[in-house]
Amino acid sequence: MNIKNTFKKLTAKPAAIALACMTLSAPAVAEGPANLDELLSKLEQGQLFQSQENKAREADFMARKNEQVKLLQNAINTRDNAIATSQQLESDFEKNEYTLADKTDALNKRMGSLKELFGVLQQVAGDAKGKFQNSIISTQYPNRDVFMDELAQKMGKSSKLASIEEIETVWFELQREMTESGKITTFKAPVITQTGDKVEKEIVRVGAFNLVADGKYIEYVSETGSLAELARQPAARYTASADAIQNGSGIVEFALDPTGGSILSLLVQAPDTKERVEQGGTVGYVILAVGLVGLLIALERFISLTLVGGKVRRQLKADKATSDNPLGRVMQVKDKHPEADTETLELKLSEAIMREVPKLTRNLTFIKIISVVAPLMGLLGTVTGMINTFQAITLFGTGDPKLMAGGISQALVTTVLGLVVAIPTILLYTVLHTRSKNLVYILQEQSAGIIAERSEKGA
Repeated sequence: MNIKNTFKKLTAKPAAIALACMTLSAPAVAEGPANLDELLSKLEQGQLFQSQENKAREADFMARKNEQVKLLQNAINTRDNAIATSQQLESDFEKNEYTLADKTDALNKRMGSLKELFGVLQQVAGDAKGKFQNSIISTQYPNRDVFMDELAQKMGKSSKLASIEEIETVWFELQREMTESGKITTFKAPVITQTGDKVEKEIVRVGAFNLVADGKYIEYVSETGSLAELARQPAARYTASADAIQNGSGIVEFALDPTGGSILSLLVQAPDTKERVEQGGTVGYVILAVGLVGLLIALERFISLTLVGGKVRRQLKADKATSDNPLGRVMQVKDKHPEADTETLELKLSEAIMREVPKLTRNLTFIKIISVVAPLMGLLGTVTGMINTFQAITLFGTGDPKLMAGGISQALVTTVLGLVVAIPTILLYTVLHTRSKNLVYILQEQSAGIIAERSEKGA
C-alpha cells in the first residue's frame, strides 16, 4: 500500500517521523503506541473509520436532499396559496366596500327625515343626561341619567337606531321631569346627617328646587347621588319655613330657591350676627361692652325719671307737699320759712332746686361720652384692621384675597359696631336729657310761682 511505502521512506528521517507521529496521534488517547508497527496499524484503522463515517454522512445527506426539496416545494405552494388568498380577499374587500357604500346610501335614502329625528333624539338624550344628573327629582327617580347616557352613546358610537320603546322612554322621562317640577311630594330616602350617620328620613321635595327633612334643608350630591344635611343651616326664618312646609297643610310660606341650591349655598356661607361680631376682634367686644354699660345706665335713668315724673305730676295735683318727690321737697321750703322775705325765699328755693338737679341729671353726661367714644373706638378698630391687611399684603402679596379678608372684615365690623352703639346712645341721651330738663323746668316754674305768691302777700 502507499501508506506503507510512505512510512518506509520516512524511517530514514527520525525527526520527520517524530513530527508526523505527534501530528497524527493528537486526537488519540493519552497512551501512545508501543512501536511503529502498532502506530501504522492504528493509522490505518482510523482512516478506514473516517471513510466509513463520511460515506454514511453523504448517504444521509443525499437521503435528506429529496426531503428538503419537498419542504421547499411545500413552502412555495403555501406562499402561492397565500398570495392567491390575499388577492381574493382584496377583491372581496373592494366588492364589500362598494356594497357597503350602496347599502349606506340606500339606508340614508330610506331613512329620509328619520335620520334628522334620531340626530335630535341623540342630542336631547345627551342634554337630558346632564339635566337629570343634577336634578333633585332624581333622588326620587334614580338612574334616569344612566339610561340617557347609554342611549346617547349607543346612537353616537355604533350608529344604532333607537327602538320605539327607547323613544317613548325619553319622552316619558322628559314629561315626568316637567310634571314633577310643579309638585310637592313626600318620599323616604337615606340621609347622611352632620355626624356622618346614614338615617332613613321622610323627605319633602318642593318641585325641582329644594329638599326638606325634619325642618332642615337637605343637599343633593349629584356626584354620588346621595342626600346629606347641610353642614350649616341658613337663618332661623328660612328653617322655620322649612318646618312649616313639612308639618303644615294647605298654603304655607316657604323660602324657595329657584336656582336649585346656588342661593341657598350663599345664604349658608353668609356669617350670622355672632360671627360678624367675632370678626371685630377685641376692639369690637370693647365697643359692645361700653355700649351695654351705656344702655344699662340709660335704662336706669329712664325708669328713674319716669317714676319721678309721675310723682311730680301727682304733687302738682295735691294740696300738701310731700318729701317723696323733688317738687314736694322744693315746696316744703316755703312751709319751713313762712316769715322769710321774698329775696330770702328765692335764695332758699334756688338752693333746693340746685340740690335736686344733680339727682335728675345723674349719669346723663356719661351716656353722652359713650355716644362720642364709640365711633372713635370703631375708628381704632378700622385702623387696626387695615394695619393687619397691609401686613398680610406685605407677607403674601395680593394673589389671595382671603388673606386680606380678615383685616378688612375687622376694619368694617368695628366701624359698624361703633355706629351701632353711638346712634342709640345719642337718641337715649337726647330723650333722657329732655325729660330731666322738663322736670327742672317744672321745679323752676313752681318756685317762681311761690315767690310771686309771697310777693303778693307782702305787698
